[in-house]
Amino acid sequence: MRIGLTYDLRESYLAAGHTEEETAEFDRPETPAAIREALSGFGHEVVAVGSLPALVEALARGERYDLVFNIAEGLRGTARESQVPALLDAYGIPYTFSGPLTLALALHKGHAKRIVQDAGLPTSPFFVLKGQELPETVPLDYPLFVKPAAEGSGMGIDSDSRIDNRAGLEQRIRILRTRFSGPLLVERYLPGREFTVGILGTGQSARVLGILEIDAKTPEDRAAYGYLAKEEYDTRIDYRPVPSGQEPAVAALALAVHRLLECDDASRVDIRLDGEDRPLFLEINPLAGIHPLRSDLVILARAQGWSYSMLIGAILESALSRSAADASGRT
Repeated sequence: MRIGLTYDLRESYLAAGHTEEETAEFDRPETPAAIREALSGFGHEVVAVGSLPALVEALARGERYDLVFNIAEGLRGTARESQVPALLDAYGIPYTFSGPLTLALALHKGHAKRIVQDAGLPTSPFFVLKGQELPETVPLDYPLFVKPAAEGSGMGIDSDSRIDNRAGLEQRIRILRTRFSGPLLVERYLPGREFTVGILGTGQSARVLGILEIDAKTPEDRAAYGYLAKEEYDTRIDYRPVPSGQEPAVAALALAVHRLLECDDASRVDIRLDGEDRPLFLEINPLAGIHPLRSDLVILARAQGWSYSMLIGAILESALSRSAADASGRT
């Protein structure tokens, strides 16, 4: 099978003048290299395509693929992760991971939380701020937590994200507005333990791969698992695998959100406990990082005894099953 590989390389955007934080979601060279090695090991021909502009050029000159293994994040807009899947849909080329609608909804944390909330699943109370001016009365009790609503990789999150009063909230909004132009998410701060849950599969075939507890080593990182903590996880964070069967409510919530938002092939769901140890949904990443060593989904798989190739193979198998089912439905 001929498989195209789409991705955004961090070093390319750094060379173009973007900052370390602006490129946090993009991949290091070892990620597409590891994916290519895994796919080639299954006997497939792998074509390294690259980012959206490279894919546009390849399709325009007549290049075609039996499937695209897509990890491209996109650069601009709150629907940027949807750009490659939307283009592939237009050409009728199947791909791994979720489609444009799911990726756009999930990237905007406020939209995702609203859908989760409307479905009756637990999430922290919140509101979305599009401008800089706060409403006259903030509709939530302090402490609050403020972050960009449409960024990933902990961007815009640090120990100052926890807010105790209106003056602090106004100051935090001003600071974030100097760095991010998109909407901000303001939600009730959750003081409990934090988990990330790996999900594999689609629909009713989806299953929990495993759960990691995110155990920060400092009070600052415990308050806010942000960009620097993720970048320096080896010195600042302990990832503790949760034994199978423990934290069933966390697993059930993660799986329910994955299915509700119609995620395909794999996702990673972040959940935090409130003051009464009840799990509440934080956010979902249906295009989770798969760096061969440092990405949470890979760490989760490794904790279950999976090799990197096994994880890539499971994602590919899920995508092929979906493609075959779609083809069957059209005949």
